[in-house]
Amino acid sequence: MPLSPANPPGRWHTLAPRTALVLLLALAFVLLTGVVDGGMGVTPLRLLDQPRFPLANAWPGLLLAGLLLVLSRRVLLSFGLAFLLQGLVYGVNVLKVANLGTPLLPDDFRMVGQLRKGGMHLLAGYLPHSPWPYLGLLAGVALIVAMWHFEPPLFPRRTRGKRLFAGGVLTLVLISLLAGLPAWGKIYNGQVLWLEPWSASSTSTHSGLLSSLMMFRLQYSHGKHKPDRVAATQLIEQSAASLQQSMQMPTASSPLPDIVVVQSESFFDPAIMRGYETSNFAPNLRRLAAHGISGKLHVPTFGGGTIRTEFEVLTGLSLRYFDNLQFPYLQMSHKAVPSLMHTLKRHGYETIALHGNDPAFWNRTTAFKSLGFDRFVSQSSFPANAAMDGKYMADSAMTDEIMRQLKDTGPSQFIFAISIEAHGPYDVEPANVAERDAIPVPDGITGMDKQELQTYLYHLQHADAELGRLVAWLAQRHRPSLVLFYGDHLPALSNSYQITGFIDDKDMLSQAGTWLLVDPHQQGQSAQEDTAAWLLPGKLLEQAGIHDDAYFALTGLIGPQLAALTAAPGAPPPDEGSEQQSVDQAMASIDQLRMDGKLDKLLPKPTSPPNGGTAHNSVEPAQPRTATALPR
Repeated sequence: MPLSPANPPGRWHTLAPRTALVLLLALAFVLLTGVVDGGMGVTPLRLLDQPRFPLANAWPGLLLAGLLLVLSRRVLLSFGLAFLLQGLVYGVNVLKVANLGTPLLPDDFRMVGQLRKGGMHLLAGYLPHSPWPYLGLLAGVALIVAMWHFEPPLFPRRTRGKRLFAGGVLTLVLISLLAGLPAWGKIYNGQVLWLEPWSASSTSTHSGLLSSLMMFRLQYSHGKHKPDRVAATQLIEQSAASLQQSMQMPTASSPLPDIVVVQSESFFDPAIMRGYETSNFAPNLRRLAAHGISGKLHVPTFGGGTIRTEFEVLTGLSLRYFDNLQFPYLQMSHKAVPSLMHTLKRHGYETIALHGNDPAFWNRTTAFKSLGFDRFVSQSSFPANAAMDGKYMADSAMTDEIMRQLKDTGPSQFIFAISIEAHGPYDVEPANVAERDAIPVPDGITGMDKQELQTYLYHLQHADAELGRLVAWLAQRHRPSLVLFYGDHLPALSNSYQITGFIDDKDMLSQAGTWLLVDPHQQGQSAQEDTAAWLLPGKLLEQAGIHDDAYFALTGLIGPQLAALTAAPGAPPPDEGSEQQSVDQAMASIDQLRMDGKLDKLLPKPTSPPNGGTAHNSVEPAQPRTATALPR
């Protein structure tokens, strides 16, 4: 070929090695991503028999590296920085798996916005205490800075628009990937890769963490399933006779009882663990269960995600039917959401939320307004000298505040109290270290695992003691009352669970918590009933003598056959073609219609108006109490 200005000597000789260098680094990036990931489906050798798995898992990082290369013109810097940022994602995943037992999901990134809303002090507790991870991160940053200063550019600054064009294309492709455009489903889907919708852990193990993030993003980010009005209507009609009978039961005569709901942080009975079969860390819970309703409680989360259980209890909606609602309070709009509080307010109740933490965390301030709370008593409203134990406010301070809020006169009150003392991590010294260290642990649990288990049990015993104190205090009042007590999820003590195991031989994600509903003034018969978090509000209304809410009455009729489906977070659906599946699918449509505000027209109306109203639901001044508080 003759030489010309457009074809100078050596052009292709310089382009070929540069291209080869980029391709070599891209291959190394794919292989190293598989090594860091560790999933069986994306290890380096998988590039030989199923290359689409490791390639798909590394593709987001490769796109980022390509964009950085266009911007910086430095190839080692670009791949190094992309790998460092990808490594941070994997580091966060390691922390989540260690503390909560599940890998990252797309909605976990919503937590970034919580760092400036009171969440930093809580989330920072899960960061490593060893200096080595931070030193390694600093070393990586120093290396990146050195590359920026000393690595020569791979190509000139001016490329006659080619660099601008390439950068624009890569930016659009990367944005489309992060936005979860449906076109990416041709690569990231269950047919091409491995997807188990009920198990993020299995999906991540087989397909790689980044691929699993993309698949869950694509599966659950494009709107809700359209409810089947026909199936919903048929289920309601099939239950019509029983529903009408339930709703025709007379509302309890005034005054309606004061209701205190205690959502006890991470509470469960350790007797389900091997080595603790004969333990009694919750004597008050067991004593009160002897004349109340209690049993196992199936919740939609493990180790964290408190607001998932909280949302179900306050709304009566099962999160199993809302795949795209992973962190409900962070995804809720300002519009009113059907809830237990709205029903109680129709009967004249004053509704109060109470929590000794920052009100902005988990977006509770906004969410509680949508759910119908009249007031939110948060950390700043507690006394300045409120007791602390470990990292958080003590449960005794929460009980004291409940007592302050309950009035002797006026309308009936509903108080939803959220405890925080037993919140992890459990490597923070409690107020009484000697008490903590005296707690026995099963054989085989040693070192930090032993200390964390002891710390948790120390706080659990306090939660149980405060339950006993609260019920005893309410029993002395001259107003009727009810107490609903439950644990939001099991604590993230993964290592201890793996060492001891559970008496039912199931894994930690399949373990149920516990719940109790008791009338402090009555010594009734004990009733054992296993249920799910979303069924608790219906049971509470029934016990309070409020029967005119058709939706909650329906959950009481339909719910028992569906409760076990939430036996574990992300549990598989019922058997294909079974009657249970039919009911489950119809209930899903009912819940979706209720969330959209379109269910009421399908439900039967009560035969008489609510027997409430503030003017009719009040109590005359009570007699002086015999004591302001019982010993703790």
